[in-house]
Amino acid sequence: MTMPTTPAVMDRLNRRADQYLASGQLVAAQTTLESLLQRVPESLPTRLRLIDVLWERGRFRGAAAEALRAASFSPVAPEMLIQIAQRLSRCGETVAARRCLSRLEEQHDLDSAVLVEAARLRLALGEIPEALQSIEKAAAEGLDDPDACYLHASLAQFSGDIEGAGRILEQCLDRWPMFSGASMAQARLRKQEASTNHVESLQAKLGRIPVDSGVAGDRLVRAEFESALFNELDDLGQHAQAWEALASSNAIMHELFPYHREGEEAVTEAIIGRALKPVSKGGAVTSGPVPIFIIGLPRSGTTLLDRMLSNHSGVVSAGEINDFLLQMCWSCDIVERDLASRLDYLKKSAHVDFRELGERYLQQTIWRAREHAFFIDKLPTNFQLVDLIHRALPDARILHMVRDPMDVCFSNLKAMFGGTSTYSYAFGAMAHYHRQYRRIMRHWHETLPGVVMDVDYDALVKRPEVVMPQVLAYCGLDMQVDCLSPERNVAPVSTPSSVQVRQPIHTRSVAQWRHYEQQLQPLLDMLR
Repeated sequence: MTMPTTPAVMDRLNRRADQYLASGQLVAAQTTLESLLQRVPESLPTRLRLIDVLWERGRFRGAAAEALRAASFSPVAPEMLIQIAQRLSRCGETVAARRCLSRLEEQHDLDSAVLVEAARLRLALGEIPEALQSIEKAAAEGLDDPDACYLHASLAQFSGDIEGAGRILEQCLDRWPMFSGASMAQARLRKQEASTNHVESLQAKLGRIPVDSGVAGDRLVRAEFESALFNELDDLGQHAQAWEALASSNAIMHELFPYHREGEEAVTEAIIGRALKPVSKGGAVTSGPVPIFIIGLPRSGTTLLDRMLSNHSGVVSAGEINDFLLQMCWSCDIVERDLASRLDYLKKSAHVDFRELGERYLQQTIWRAREHAFFIDKLPTNFQLVDLIHRALPDARILHMVRDPMDVCFSNLKAMFGGTSTYSYAFGAMAHYHRQYRRIMRHWHETLPGVVMDVDYDALVKRPEVVMPQVLAYCGLDMQVDCLSPERNVAPVSTPSSVQVRQPIHTRSVAQWRHYEQQLQPLLDMLR
């Protein structure tokens, strides 16, 4: 039977969907949107709304399926292609998202805003050269948004153009002097010197923000300026003043983004208590490029190992990608957005089809290998998923970067991760999270002996000629001398260490915390 599609009927259904969405009645909104699509299946705005409703309901598979349907329509306006690609990427449909972006980039005279969003998506996919190309086209038309200018500077930095990134940040701050994100990037771009620094400018900007402001936005900006000031004063060796800035920044961030100790403990217990169902069939058979996972705490040296390893002729780095987690969420049909959904996903993860999980991961990532025998998946927090990775991808190598507790904790405390990594803004939170990480890694070594290779950071930087042959042998690769010279690796890198890892191997980061030994004594006591 043909469903009525008169303007009056369609208008009534659209208004009904709006009302359901406004009142949070997601099931009713989904039903109404599906009814609309039965009448007009080619309506992309309606399908995009349905994808968002399914996502809000935690229906990962449904959202992914609808995003793939949306991508099948042609021709599509550039603004719509961007929205489809965004949803595909969010749902872990990386291959389809790239196809959408390629379709977009084939078009001429694209709007600057579209090009900026294309650059953001390419960056999210780890395609830095393509992202830089898009943002440079947008910049040629003129960027009127500070976030877009910041993106331009970041992409230049990730590509190794440090001078270019510096010029863009200066231009950005000339137009938007109170843009704290740009000031943080500027402070970290190069080592500050007595003759060239921004300390007075940062102090002046901090003076414009009321110390006792109760506005969250003002508080965040203040924290970011304080973080930038810490970096500059630390470079200048003014450690007492630097610590004051860091302590102020972290106190604000801890207040804005509190650490949930009980939640992290529940996650750890769920991981350790996860009992995988008996093996009925193995994981995915890797007939092509083999993934190498590099895991560990953030700031533990994972990027350095990534750069050294990917300087081997048989290895390429895919960067910090979250493809495995996204495919696990697809397998569990859960959108991980809070503690409850995370615990639900961890519970269900023990009962998924691991062969299907591994095959989906490879389908969405194999393009990243770019004709190399191995590709690196360097998302540090995958340390929580080792058993799942091993079950789904039994041929994968897993390297665990181990760093001195005080070194890695101090490096996290000064990193300023924004609203993520909430453990990194207070001593107690940092020590607690470090204990959870140690418990999980100890569990993997006990239950999966030989699956994970520990790589000691101090040994790597002090004796790379000894450690790297061992790492390569574990991966099934012969030693190549280029692996000892990460500064010769010309590939883009998008982590917070993107400036440092373009330098030769050094030991300057070892025991750096001792500049603040007195202030850090409480943390040292907690870690013992």
